[in-house]
Amino acid sequence: MTEMPEIGKISPDVFEKMILPFLGAADKSVLVGPQNGVDVGIIEIGGKAVSFTTDPVFIVPEYGWERAAWFAIHIIASDSATSGLRPRYLSIDLNLPMEMTGAQLETVWQTMHNECRKLGIAVVTGHTGRYENCHYPMVGGATMVGTGELDRYVTPGLARPGDKIIITKGPAIEASGIFSTMFPQLLEKEFGADFSRKAQEIFFKMSVVEDAMTAVSVGIRDNGVTAMHDATECGIWGGLFEIAQAAGLGVTVEKESIVVEDGVKEICNYFGIDPYASISEGTLIIACRPHKAQDIVKALNKKDIKASIAGELTEPSRGMILVKDGKPGPLTHPVVDPFWRAFYDALARGI
Repeated sequence: MTEMPEIGKISPDVFEKMILPFLGAADKSVLVGPQNGVDVGIIEIGGKAVSFTTDPVFIVPEYGWERAAWFAIHIIASDSATSGLRPRYLSIDLNLPMEMTGAQLETVWQTMHNECRKLGIAVVTGHTGRYENCHYPMVGGATMVGTGELDRYVTPGLARPGDKIIITKGPAIEASGIFSTMFPQLLEKEFGADFSRKAQEIFFKMSVVEDAMTAVSVGIRDNGVTAMHDATECGIWGGLFEIAQAAGLGVTVEKESIVVEDGVKEICNYFGIDPYASISEGTLIIACRPHKAQDIVKALNKKDIKASIAGELTEPSRGMILVKDGKPGPLTHPVVDPFWRAFYDALARGI
């Protein structure tokens, strides 16, 4: 029997054994199907590339209704943007808890509408209802669709040995953003009011839409970006492992070359989690041809997005290598994200 994870997204092993062999009918129009480490599926319709990605509608009332709704849209838009195609359409199902009021729904939906309008995303269909046994934060599901020319999407299958790895914003963006939003008084007591205020700004870095669109604007495939992956559960270490595995390649990354946002290390140390293995929506892992790596970093920096070249993809025989303090060792997938247990422990302690 395959072991299921204690909490969070299923492991690569569970996915490979229980999900991947059973994908319904085969269809030649599917250009990129389900893969561990690939955020988006791509199909061909009418000579165009069409991307699909699906996520829960994730609403956490404790964030505040506007922030919660902002995050819910950017979670799925971020995955969609990793295809290199701009998100265009949204289908959304809202299975709302009975305790949600009309005023709360109005705030949530108006915020979702505003974010979709800013991103150029049209809501095309959906379902909305309130039901017993529906609970926060998972209050439905959504599918986002992007479109573009057949030669404009990117996916790990296009990556090659020698492609450089660029990482934006650094580790634990989501973990730090959530901790700072949920426990601002605690951080103020420990680190001061200015630290707590600035830490709460990390919340709105939990999106890679601008990161991804900026990167592909420099160039794609043989002239730029070849693959992108949003470092969500299991953070940068998990994301690097997944993008290399999906590409069928090895990877070498230098820990000290990865950018880090202010406040992240202090927050993660306080809550006792490894920032590099922790959930990091907002951190984009980019594989690109070497001759465009510096141009991509410069374009990101011009948008005030921290980014650095932190490694490269290699021949598969070289394996997954993590260099710390100049010493190479194995890069392994964390499998279980440490954030969730730390988060629920903090809630249970009544912090």
